[in-house]
Amino acid sequence: MSVSVDQVAEAMFQLVTETHGKKSLKAMDLTKAMIEKFGAAECDKELCKHAIRQLMDSGRCIYSYLGGSYITLPPDKA
Repeated sequence: MSVSVDQVAEAMFQLVTETHGKKSLKAMDLTKAMIEKFGAAECDKELCKHAIRQLMDSGRCIYSYLGGSYITLPPDKA
């Protein structure tokens, strides 16, 4: 059974929500966490890239630039 982009995006959103205000996550942090969660056979970097794009396009998450590029919740949802 393969993991869908929607499932990965939802898991990423949950992780960003849980760590909001405590830890800033980079795209690679999310990618590594999803590969660890779902397994390398089910989830790869390309799938994670699509999931991150889906979160950005939907407005559920935004990029924040503080000495690096981080994925965070938009100010109105934080």
